Amino acid sequence: MKKQTVLNFLMIAMIAVLGFSLTSCNGDRYEPIPVKVSDVNGNYKARLVTSQNGKFNEKLIDFTAKDTIITFKDFPLREIVKTIVTDPVKADTALAHIGKVEYKLNYKSKLNTDQNVVELTFEPKTLEIQIPVDGTTKNAMVKLVAKQKGFFVGYDWSIRFGLEAEKITIDGVDFAPYQTIKYDIPISVKN
Repeated sequence: MKKQTVLNFLMIAMIAVLGFSLTSCNGDRYEPIPVKVSDVNGNYKARLVTSQNGKFNEKLIDFTAKDTIITFKDFPLREIVKTIVTDPVKADTALAHIGKVEYKLNYKSKLNTDQNVVELTFEPKTLEIQIPVDGTTKNAMVKLVAKQKGFFVGYDWSIRFGLEAEKITIDGVDFAPYQTIKYDIPISVKN
């Protein structure tokens, strides 16, 4: 009988505690921390989705944002090189010889307090790559464009943006036929 009374008492106490804990949440509201333009600065780990001609590739990359420049210490070149050098073995050899290529992406920032974001307007520069193939070096000029703004989002403190390799010129001649390569960063995490 004592065990039954103790169990009933514990059940009633547990239900009461649970009820009080749930009612205390009713008044809680999410209050976003207002972003500043300087919040964009930092090191990021990002998910990069590269697409070309219906084929998609995903990988993790790192980049740094400081003042008005996003710096990629190792810009993803695989799709560019494999577009120019169609033989997979020669393309992999060329990628190994090229190594890491640093790319700096300029941007202008504008605070949007209504949506708690920093809008990023990009000013991409042409990417220059020297691709060694069959004992010669091809000078590739890749015209990068940003067709949409990027955003530093105050909700999760991430940067989201995209670029396109719109055109490739090899030794002064437009590479054709060519399918645009898209680089999308749907989410990044600030380190």
